[in-house]
Formats: sequence, structure tokens, C-alpha cells
Amino acid sequence: MTAGARGRVVRGSVLTFRADPAAVGPRRALRFYRQGAVVAGEEGRIVWRGPHARLPDVFKDFPIDDYGEALILPGLIDAHIHFPQHRMMAAPGRDLLDWLERFTFPEEKRYASASHARAAAPLFLDRLIQHGTTAALVFSSVHRVAVEALFTEAHHRRQAIISGKTMMDRNAPASLRDDPSIACKESEALIERWHGRDRLRYAITVRFAITSSEAQLQNAGALAARYPDCLVHSHLSESAEEIDRIRRQFPWAKHYTDVYDRFGLVGPRSVFAHGIHLGESECRLLARKKAVIVHCPTSNTFLGSGLFDIGHIAHPQRPVRLGIATDIGGGTSYSMLQTMGEAYKVAMLRGRNLSAFDLFHLATRGNAKSLGLGDEIGSLESGYWADMVVLDPCATPVLKARHALSRSLEDRLFALSILGDDRAVRATYIAGRRVWDAKGSSPESSSAADVGADVGRQNRKA
Repeated sequence: MTAGARGRVVRGSVLTFRADPAAVGPRRALRFYRQGAVVAGEEGRIVWRGPHARLPDVFKDFPIDDYGEALILPGLIDAHIHFPQHRMMAAPGRDLLDWLERFTFPEEKRYASASHARAAAPLFLDRLIQHGTTAALVFSSVHRVAVEALFTEAHHRRQAIISGKTMMDRNAPASLRDDPSIACKESEALIERWHGRDRLRYAITVRFAITSSEAQLQNAGALAARYPDCLVHSHLSESAEEIDRIRRQFPWAKHYTDVYDRFGLVGPRSVFAHGIHLGESECRLLARKKAVIVHCPTSNTFLGSGLFDIGHIAHPQRPVRLGIATDIGGGTSYSMLQTMGEAYKVAMLRGRNLSAFDLFHLATRGNAKSLGLGDEIGSLESGYWADMVVLDPCATPVLKARHALSRSLEDRLFALSILGDDRAVRATYIAGRRVWDAKGSSPESSSAADVGADVGRQNRKA
């Protein structure tokens, strides 16, 4: 067996979180090694992490990827992104509902074609890798073939992807509506085929309550009860117009969150995107049931949906669990760095100041815990998957000039979160394999080389 088969040493400035810095303070929350190393074993998991000077002898003949003073962090995690919308960023709409009708639904119709979905899946996952995102909770379309295509491609890459067939049986074009009974059967078949297969997980997916009948919501709740280790994924309280529609469609409900709760869809495995306009009673319910709200800042501002109030959602007397996401294609960037920067700005407008440590924790360990993967990814701990991103704090002339003023680790991270984008991603690793290298070095595997080539071809076409 060769050294390359046994594993690989990735060297640089290593940063990982062991706790939430907002809860225990940065000193206790993070581990940082200015001249550090992470060792990925042959199974794709981390077998050692620490100062490079203390690298155990058993690993010293492993091949080394040396990134100098670049930052090595856990791979970034996107807690809410849409596969069928991957090419429709910057589609204008008067508001959320207008945007759905005019742009989103016509694009999603294409995913009835298995060949279209199979062609789109590698391009979508390439985009994530290029931006340093190694895991994601992904909204698919109503079509079973689209989910199959996404899972098949992610399985080939050993990428941690959570997804599911969207359930939607009213208030949408006929070609995007399904039958509640058939949707339930197809979802169950997909769960049996894909959930827990290597690194893949299933999410029972309701578009949002507006596009589901009570019969379909009841079926989704029954699935969640039957498969309690699956996530529940949906949208909640994104826009004022949406909430007005909910009041008219479900006049018996106390509020929007109550609609989901009545059908057994609110619990510790529930992940709801947006949550901009939640009332106090809704926040108390979500906190009591330990559900997650995912902040999607670039989408919320682009569509004019509102400004997320993290102080309200995470109030210490009844904190709701939080995630952060790009929400492509309502969102305007695949970059979790840009997403962090926009979250910072929105928080400032709401009178809150988020530190760089808060932001990077949220996009790594925080999102991993929100998605039920906190013991597998999100930290550079022994036994965790060796999913990593290498960030270059001098990647652009602007970053390089700003880096000259940095006096601390937080300075470097803050600059990356405000000024960084995909150009700051020096390399991306999934399960110990380098699948993206911005400087053109040959990735470790032939499949990874194909990924890099595909991304390069798409960039040239753009």
C-alpha cells in the first residue's frame, strides 16, 4: 500500500471550533494552530490534528499538501439551497410570490426530464465545491428523477448531501403538482433507497404550506413520524404576502408555524428557511420543539422579503436554533463567505454586531449541528470526515491590502467574510480528497480532476 493510499497531510494555519463562541467565548470555543496540520486517513476521516511540529512519526511519510499561512477550516456548509434554481440567480421579481410564478416554476418544470436533471447535478455540485461548500441541505423539485440524479452524483463524490422530493399539490402549475398519495409513496421509496447510504441523508420536503393541501401535510407528518431520523425541510414566514395567503388558506391556525405543528412537522429535525416575520408565540413554539430557522440574507434582501432579526430569533430566554444559507437562486451568491458578510450587515441594521468567530462558527459547526450532522462534519476532530476548505487571506489585491492591516485571527476572518468570495477558496477537500484547486494543481482522484475541469469549462463559457 502506498503512502497516498494510507492518507494525506494538509498543512497550513488550522482553525476549528469545539463550541459556540457566543456561548463560551472564543478562547474556549476554538482551536488554532498557526503552523498546523490535519491528517486525513485512507477512509476519508481525520486521524490527527495539531501543530505540524508535533506530527507523529507514523504520518511523516504521507504526502503533504502545504498551503503555507493559508487558513484550513472545516468545509463550509450550506443549510438551504435549491438545486433546480442553480442557474437562475438575478431573476427579478416584484416580490417572492411573483418571482416564483414568473421564473422559478418555469425553470423547475425542466426537471421532469431525467436527462436534464442528470446534466444539471454535476454542474450544481461543482459550484458548491468551487465555493468551498462541502455539505448542503438541498431543495429539489417535485420530480423523483431530479432527486435521483442529485443523490447519484453526490454519492459518486462521497459528498454529504441532504435532499428530498418536494411535495406540492396545489397553487402551482399543473405540471408541478403531485398527488398526495403518490408523493408519499415516492418519498418513502426514495428514503428506503438513499437515506443513510454512505454520506447521504433524506429530508421530507414540503415546498411551503401554501402549495400543500391538508391531506398532503398530513401525509408528510406521517412520514416524519415513521422516519424520525429524516429531516423535515420547508419554508416559513419569508414574506408578508405569503403570511397573508396562509391566513386565508388556514383560517383555523393560530399562526403560520401552527400550520406545520398541527401536522407533526415541527420538531428537533425540522429545518425552516427564513423566519423573518415570526411572532413571539411562534418563536416560543420553535424553541420549545428545538426546530431550526435558517437565515438567508442575500435572498431576503434581493426579494425585498425583510430584514432578519437575529436578536429576536435567538433571544436568550427562548433561543431558537439557527442556521445560515445562500438560498440559491433567490440568493445572489454561492459563496458562504459573501453570505456571512451580508448576515453581518443585516444584523448591524437590526442593532446587533456579529463577530467573525460567530459567522464562521455558524457556517461550519453551527450548521452541522442544525442539520443533525454535528458528530460527523463541521469540525476538524479525529473521527470526523476530512471535509476541509483552504482560504487564502491574500487571494485578491483588495484582500492582500486589507490583510496587511490585520493584527489578529479575527481580523483575518472578518476580512474574508466581508471581502471574500470564491476567489479566496484555495482548495476544497471532501472525505480527504482534494476535489478543487484554484491554482490548477492536479486533484488527487480522477473523478475530482473531472470536477475541476467541468468548473473550468463552465467559467470559460460564462
